[in-house]
Parts: sequence; structure tokens; C-alpha cells
Amino acid sequence: MLVDATRTAVPHPLDPLSASEINQIVALLRQHADVATGVCFHSMQAIEPDKVELAAYEEEKRPFPRRALAILLDKQTGRTYEAIVNLDHNQVESLSHIPGVKPGVLLEEMEEAEAVIKANPEFQAALRRRGITDFERVSVDPWAPGYYGDPLEDKHRLSRGVPYLNEQIGDNFYARPIENLLVLIDINKMEVVRVDDFAPVPVPQESADFLTGLKPRTDVKPLEITQPEGVSFTVDGWQIRWQKWQMRISFNHREGLVLHQVGYEDNGRLRPILHRISLAEMTVPYGDPGLSQYRKNAFDAGEYGLGMLTNSLELGCDCLGEIYYFDADLVTINGQVRTIKNAICLHEEDASLLWKHVDVRAKGVAVRRSRRLVVSFIATVGNYEYGFYWCFYQDGNIQLDVRLTGILQTGAYVEGDVPRFGARLNGRLYAPNHQHFFCVRLHTAVDGPRNTVVETDTLAAPADESNPHGNAFYAQTTLLRREQTAQRLIDPFAARTWSITNPNSLNKVGQPVAYKLIPGENSLPFAQPHAYISQRAGYMFKHLWVTPYHPNEKYPGGAYPYQSPGGNGLPQWTAQDRSVDNEDIVVWYVMGHTHVPRLEDWPVMPVATIGFWLKPSGFFAQSPAMDVPASLPHHCHIPEQ
Repeated sequence: MLVDATRTAVPHPLDPLSASEINQIVALLRQHADVATGVCFHSMQAIEPDKVELAAYEEEKRPFPRRALAILLDKQTGRTYEAIVNLDHNQVESLSHIPGVKPGVLLEEMEEAEAVIKANPEFQAALRRRGITDFERVSVDPWAPGYYGDPLEDKHRLSRGVPYLNEQIGDNFYARPIENLLVLIDINKMEVVRVDDFAPVPVPQESADFLTGLKPRTDVKPLEITQPEGVSFTVDGWQIRWQKWQMRISFNHREGLVLHQVGYEDNGRLRPILHRISLAEMTVPYGDPGLSQYRKNAFDAGEYGLGMLTNSLELGCDCLGEIYYFDADLVTINGQVRTIKNAICLHEEDASLLWKHVDVRAKGVAVRRSRRLVVSFIATVGNYEYGFYWCFYQDGNIQLDVRLTGILQTGAYVEGDVPRFGARLNGRLYAPNHQHFFCVRLHTAVDGPRNTVVETDTLAAPADESNPHGNAFYAQTTLLRREQTAQRLIDPFAARTWSITNPNSLNKVGQPVAYKLIPGENSLPFAQPHAYISQRAGYMFKHLWVTPYHPNEKYPGGAYPYQSPGGNGLPQWTAQDRSVDNEDIVVWYVMGHTHVPRLEDWPVMPVATIGFWLKPSGFFAQSPAMDVPASLPHHCHIPEQ
């Protein structure tokens, strides 16, 4: 069921740009004297207030101007521009050329690039040498080219076409990679600049169509989720209230879903926890040195745009139950508005047991079930689907649950060989090893604007007079005062966690209130330090980074990673070794999922999950979940024996 609600007309400073605002920005820029005719619109998003400006807006009613940042591309000159547009004053405040950068590839460019590549005579000749004459059966995935020191990379804004053969239109073409054939295309001019035709490998022929051929199970009974009295949350524009939680959300081209002003009501006072949280970057390095494979390294946020590739969600398939959907408005390359219907899903879920105790003496049972609020979106990046689920619990916990599914990247090998850097799927098809690195940006506000991060390791006490039985262990804390010392790795053997504390706010036992970051699955890159992808995505080599807030430090791999040689972002910023002790800080958590493929991942991967928790640690005086009511009698029934 779709829950309906009324959106507010006047935008809040944290609201995303509306369709009418996008149209206003496009019109103003087209009238600007320094904007060339035919300029392309890459992306645009609202300029958000910082903590001080937001407090002045909300507490002092001080106006905050409605402004937007627009990224423009002049394809004739290859120049990239950033424009600041003041929507309140209906004017372009500034227009600046950003030298030496290339904005990420756009949806319209990917579609056009595939058509141009397929029509290229040199590419068609390479297909004929492989016995392929029906060019309509060929599909081409346009990859971000990365950076590998190729002279063409400095001269062109490129995409790298990776071809596959369809058995029939609409089937799983990843089952038939056309190995050792790659195409470089200039996506500004839409001209093929090079066809790399290496030694042909026979195209695998085994079908992997996952939509036909299998008889569905017949023993699956309907599972319905109903809330007969409606949902427990309320929505006002982009603001969400649920039980004691309150937050705002927004959406943009690059990050997709963004959460703002996350707070929890405690004894009638709304206590802030996080000012802004988002998935700031995502990098997928492949671990196969093969000619068709080694350049498969993508920044899915910075080079493509998770927001641009977001799905329109479907009730009963992507989301189940009583759902509220948010639409998202983005700009197209030609300055039109593209609305993604049902881009964000908001709903409640049963979350199993919250707390329970059986008093065997009084023969009494006290039990409460947990419920969580989930805010989510799903993006399709080429062959992969990524679901991002922010979950909020009644006990003050916050969880990010990332779900990975879709279709494996594939390669062809000569029958009889054994691929070393991937897993065989059949006698000629294999899937290369790869990793997924997610960097979550947490602009913290734990009980106030200034925070400090403390690392906690659990250690075994030495066998001395204070530990005569050898059973003792204790928690050792380390204050992370500066950026260089705040670059940390997980340590599961020490049960390592990081607490975001507020030294200016003490709890009832005199300790700083805190929220604890608890890692989940994680790994480090297997790429060598000198590898190009390691230079470009240096943020992957630490699991935790802490920086003082700076308005220009938004993306851990840099603002423009497309064809960048690297050295930008977190490694560059933290070289300053600034103080992060009792400051307005940003915590960057990096988690890596290592995928050595299995046969069971084919033809479509069952979901893999990765994530982390933020849990109150001395933030409350006691469990905030003690007031959760018991289940209704007809929902909680013990059958007679």
C-alpha cells in the first residue's frame, strides 16, 4: 500500500531541488552571457547550510538563501564549469571554469556511446573476425576508463566499451563476453578514438537466461504485511518523524539518498546525533590482470552517480507493506527535468526480539518485539544492483545495511585453461575476483556540534597478582586527537570500536556521552600500493578517517575522480594533520566487501550484505527501549498444549 502525505510548498534549506527550481536554474544559466550555446548540464544540487547557519535559520529565524551548485560541460572545448545560482534573487552569482577536471559520464551519454560504438566500421570488422555478423545482437557496456597513463586520457573525455553477444535480444548477455575486444570512445565528440583488438577468444555459448526455463516453486504461500491502523511515522515534505526519531532527507545526482538532522527525543528533548550522513563514494576494483579485465575499476558514485542510476521502486517487489515513496527530480544533459518516481522508500518493519526476561521465581515473562524504520533506495550500476537501507531502531540504534545483487562481470577463457584470478562458471566462462569499497561520510553532532573520536580495544589482562585466575580483560581507550593518528584499521581480535563522544556533555556517571561505531564485514584492498586504482582511491586503505569539517571536503576520492590520476580527497586533506579533538568533525567509515565468485552467484547473484552499526554508548541514562509497549494479546498467543 502507498501511504499518501502532503508535501510542504516552501522549501527548507536542506530540501533537494524541485522540478520548478531546476527549470529556474536552467533558464538563468541559458541567459548568462558566459554560458556557451549548447552547453550540457551535468548535475545540480542545493547548497546546504552548515551547522551554525542551520541553527541560525531554525532558532533565530535568520533567512538562509536558497542557492544551488550546477556543474556544466562545454563539449566543444571540453571545459567544466561550476555555477552558483541564487534562486531567491533569480540570478547567477558566479560561473567558474574548473581546469584539469572531467565530470562523470551521464545516462544519455552511455546510451549514445553504445550506438556509436556498434556503428563503428573498425569495431564491426573486429566482430566479423570473430564470426559475428549480426551487430544488433551485440551489447556494449560503457565503462569509466580510469587512468592508466595513456596519452589519450589527457586529450579526451573517454568511455571504454566492453562488448557482449546476445543469444537473443533481452537475454543475459553477460554469459557471452567478447573477450579481448575493447573500444575507447570520446564521449564529448562521440567519436571512437581507438579499437583494441587483441587475440580473439571463442565466445562462450552456454545460455544463462534467468527469466525462462525454470519451473517456479509451488509450495510458497502468500506472505502479507498489514498495518490496519496505518503507519506510526509522519512525513512533512522531506521531514520524517517516527516514534522518538526525527530526521530530514534529501536526494542528489551523486550520492542518492542523504539524511540530515538525525535526532532522538529523550525525556521531551530532541537530542542531535548526526548532522548529515550519506554514501560519499564507492569504488569497485577488479583483481584480474587480463587484457579485457584489468581496467575494470569504477567509482560508482563519483564517476557515474548513484542518484542518477536510482531505480523506480515497485510495491510488493522492492518494498513490502505500508509504504511512503519520495520522488526525486534531477536535471538531464539537455536541461530537462527527469523525475525518478518512487526513488526513496520509507516503511516500518518487524525486527524480531527487542528485549525479554523470564522470571522463573515469579513465573512471569516480560517480552517486547522490536520495530525499525527503514529509509532506502536501490541503484543499478551496469551489471550490479546496490540496495542501501538506513535502519532506525526503538533502542536508539542506527544500522546501515547494504545489499549487493545483480549479475557478475564475466570473461571468456580458452577451454582447458584454469583461470587463476576468477571462478569458472562453465567450460568457457569465468567471473573475475573483485572488491567493493563503500565510504560513508558521517558529519556528526552527538549531543552538540563538537565531538571527539575515541578508539576502544578489548585486551586480556596479564597474568599477574591483579589477575590470579587468568580470566580478566579490560577496555583500553585511545583518544584520536589529530588527523594522522585518526587513520585507523579494524581489529576484530581486539573487538575494536570507535566512539563518537561529546566531551562537553557528560552522562549520569560523569563520562562523555557517545555513539559507538561497530564495524561489520570488512577487508583491505588487494591491489598493490603502486597500482593506478590505489593511487586514485587512496581512501580504501584505511577503515576510519576523521577530519575537521570543511565545506569543500565532501568526497573521499576527490570532487572529480573521472580520469583523475589520483592523490585527491582524504589522503590529501589529512596531510595537514589538523586537530579533530572537540571540533566540528566528519567521520569517514570505509568498508570493503571481497567477492571471490561462486557457482551459486550465477546467473543472478543472491544478495550479499555488508554494513555497520551506530549504537548509543552512555548517550542515555538507561535503555531508551523500556517504554516500548507489549504486543497486543491477539498478536502474542501461546497455544494450548
